[in-house]
Amino acid sequence: MASVAEFDLLPQLVLRLDRHLIFPLLEFSAAQLEDDDGNTTNEAKAREITTAKYELLKKTNMTDYVANLYCDINNLETAPAEYAQKRDQVLAKMEQFDEDTTRLRDLLGNEDVVGNLRSDKVANLEFLNKEHNVTEEMVNALYDYGNFQYSCGNYGAAADLLYQFRVLSTDNDKVSAATWGKLASEILTTNWEVALEEIQKVKEMIDTKLFNNPLAQLQQRTWLLHWALFPLFNHEASRDGVLELLFSPNYINTIQTSCPWVLRYVVVAVISGRGRFKNVGTQQKQLKDIVRVVKQEAYEYTDPVTDFVKALFLEFDFEEAQRHLPRAEEVLRSDFFLAGVADSFVDAARHLFFESYCKIHTRIDLKRVSEQLGLNVDDGEKWIVNLIRDTRLDAKIDFKEGTVIMNHPNSSVYQQVIERTKGGFFRTQVLTAAVSR
Repeated sequence: MASVAEFDLLPQLVLRLDRHLIFPLLEFSAAQLEDDDGNTTNEAKAREITTAKYELLKKTNMTDYVANLYCDINNLETAPAEYAQKRDQVLAKMEQFDEDTTRLRDLLGNEDVVGNLRSDKVANLEFLNKEHNVTEEMVNALYDYGNFQYSCGNYGAAADLLYQFRVLSTDNDKVSAATWGKLASEILTTNWEVALEEIQKVKEMIDTKLFNNPLAQLQQRTWLLHWALFPLFNHEASRDGVLELLFSPNYINTIQTSCPWVLRYVVVAVISGRGRFKNVGTQQKQLKDIVRVVKQEAYEYTDPVTDFVKALFLEFDFEEAQRHLPRAEEVLRSDFFLAGVADSFVDAARHLFFESYCKIHTRIDLKRVSEQLGLNVDDGEKWIVNLIRDTRLDAKIDFKEGTVIMNHPNSSVYQQVIERTKGGFFRTQVLTAAVSR
């Protein structure tokens, strides 16, 4: 049986995330190596992760933290003098940036000045130049300062500066870069509501500014899919908005073409969100869509999570689904994005398992189902009783026999004919309309 490490997606994720967004994933990997008392269980692996952090951040301006990592790797008490020199250089440069942008930042903080700005950036620059001697170089200095603050790890300040730059600049390339930078900054400051707004801005930017470059669109949509995982699994209110993005045709196609491993995250988001949807029909449609995509991409990507979906909804193999669920739970608990939803996923997966099982059986053995759900008989019995009560299934429990008796009302032949006729009539209308056009 394959180990959980075989399903680690970190090598795929790091290629599609900014270096600052990769850092939390490495921190999670390091935490996975600690026992309950905080002791490291694998020194060699921990050292490897520390080295990875150093290589990741050594080109940034986070000089103090990089110096500490260097000391940890080389078992030094004091960092080499070059780190102190770089720290002084960073502070001096930050002071210069602050001085160069103070005047424009003060203007953008003035309500009277801001009140005269319009949606036309060219007109705004002309107004600021005429009334306040603001030059294009001063606007570009905001961009450079925002990037510098981001490199220092001051993400809140970076977000503000990049926003101010974006309001004024007419340089499309820099505005695009600033939008990505602001999205990363909002993610790293866990400002999820604004991060979701920035995801929509990036989406619109990809659709409009790259409409004639399909390869660049595919690449940037791939990045956006991975960046959107942060709010998806860290902010409940962002779930519906991000899932709407993931299930849009362009992004489903991107997953199938460029990054099929994202299926794991979409499956978990849909199943673990079961019961939280205001619109049950939406959840059912998303579940149906993801089952279809899992089937189509089975030759390209599988893991215990997608295997569970395949066994339960495509093959109706309950024994196989039972085998995959504990493995899926292990995979979730070792995944940075999914560890927090592992319990809700397992609970929702058990609900789906039982519902599917009930659809094709009239008499169900409590002991057998409890074993398939990974529960002992007492816990399984309580769980099934609660499920029947909460979902109002038409069933009764025979405690003496230890069985659940399902009532599957048979629809009459006439009703079946009516339902099939409705479907045929609708398809005929669609074909007629298509032929008419």
